[in-house]
Amino acid sequence: MVRVLGIDPGTKVVGWGVLDTNGVRHALVAHGAIRTTVGDELALRLVEVHDGLTRTIAEHRPEVIALEDVFFGKNFQSAIRLGEGRGVALLCAAQAGVPVAEYPPATIKKAVVGWGRADKEQVARMVQAVLRMAELPTPRDAADALAIAICHCHRIGRVAARPRAQGRRAPAFTRAQCEELARRVRARG
Repeated sequence: MVRVLGIDPGTKVVGWGVLDTNGVRHALVAHGAIRTTVGDELALRLVEVHDGLTRTIAEHRPEVIALEDVFFGKNFQSAIRLGEGRGVALLCAAQAGVPVAEYPPATIKKAVVGWGRADKEQVARMVQAVLRMAELPTPRDAADALAIAICHCHRIGRVAARPRAQGRRAPAFTRAQCEELARRVRARG
C-alpha cells in the first residue's frame, strides 16, 4: 500500500486528504482543512498554512503528495493566491523529503468524474462514492483534496497495469522514484 496526501492549496483554507492505495483500491485514512485567521496579513496566513501542513505530513507520513497545479482562470488575483499556497505546500513537501505529483484541475476532474469540466458538487459526490463515505466529505476543500489524491491513486494503478512494450507513454514515476518509494514503505514497516 502507498499512502497519498492530496492537498488543495490556498491561502485562506487548505484542504487535505490522506488515502492508502494499492493502485486499484483506495482506503480513506483522514481528511480535513487548515483554516487561517481571517483578517491576518498574508505572511501570517502562510505561516499558519506551513505549520498545519507540516503537522499533517508528520502525523500521516505520506509516501507521496499530490497537489493541484496552477491554472489560469478569469480571476488573475485568485491564480496568484493559489500559487502562493502551492509554494508553501511544495516547501513543506521538500522539507519532509516527500516527492510531489502535480495535476491540472481538468485532469483531476476527469480522473474522478470522467469529465474535465465537472462542477464541485459532481466531484464531491464521486469522491463520496469512490471512497464509500456515508456522507459528502466536508469541508469542500477537503473533498477537493481527496479528489486530487484519488487522481494520483488512479495514476499509480495505471502505471502498475501498463505493459512496458508497445510504445506507451512513460510511467508517472522514474525507476529511481519507484525504488525510493519502495524503500520508504519498507522502512515504515
